[in-house]
Amino acid sequence: MVESSVFWLRAAAFLYAAGVLHSMLVVLGHSQRLYPAALGAFRIAVVFHAVAMVDLARAYGRLPLDNFYETLCLCAFLIALVFLMVEWRYHFSSTAVALFPLVFVMTLVAALERPVASWPNVHVRDAWLVVHIVLVLAGYAALLLTAVASVFYLIQERRLKTKRAGTLMEKLPPLGTLDSLISVSMGLGFVFITLGLVFGVTWAFIESGTRWIGDAKITLSFFTWALCLVMIFLRASAGWRGRKAALMALTVLGCSALTWAAHVGLRPTLIP
Repeated sequence: MVESSVFWLRAAAFLYAAGVLHSMLVVLGHSQRLYPAALGAFRIAVVFHAVAMVDLARAYGRLPLDNFYETLCLCAFLIALVFLMVEWRYHFSSTAVALFPLVFVMTLVAALERPVASWPNVHVRDAWLVVHIVLVLAGYAALLLTAVASVFYLIQERRLKTKRAGTLMEKLPPLGTLDSLISVSMGLGFVFITLGLVFGVTWAFIESGTRWIGDAKITLSFFTWALCLVMIFLRASAGWRGRKAALMALTVLGCSALTWAAHVGLRPTLIP
């Protein structure tokens, strides 16, 4: 029954991925066209998730809460269940932009407790890692652009409030243009970092099993992604614009810089 539980949980993670695609489309172009399909896949995934938990509980003869993976699995299921209840009762879909990726990542990590086949060859292994690195660096570059635009926004806002004239800052783009640039670069940063996280987690699991769980560097990576997710949620759902969004973007960039610094030299420790 443990094997069937793993199968159903990984099937749930696969279906949850449709919600991640919806969130990416929302933050990139504010498109909601995929939401009905993503919600349908999410509902089926919750059923698969429940089947996986029931199978595991029957195999162990108890509620599976003994380790990090089992606890994460239950937390992801409860978050998904609460979202569906709120969405059904109040049609409050705006939280999906953050909850869909959150549930997907939590379920994906929970589904990685059991080993999988090793890399077919070293070239695939190295290519997978390169894709992860490129995606993460592209995400950081987008966040850097977001931070620069945020700084310019704060400077332009202050200049307009104080009504200063005759300065070089008059050449800065208008606030509306800077705000749009922040939205686009912020969305790209979220997309790249999310994809990079998925590639990185998968690579680390195949490469070293479950040893990467609890590593401070990995924890910092998840924290940075979670902070980016909060930023996207506040931007897309809570309507954060202007100064609040600019300060939040600078905070995320600072955390991203710490994450990058923590990972310098990590590859040689994982690959002999």
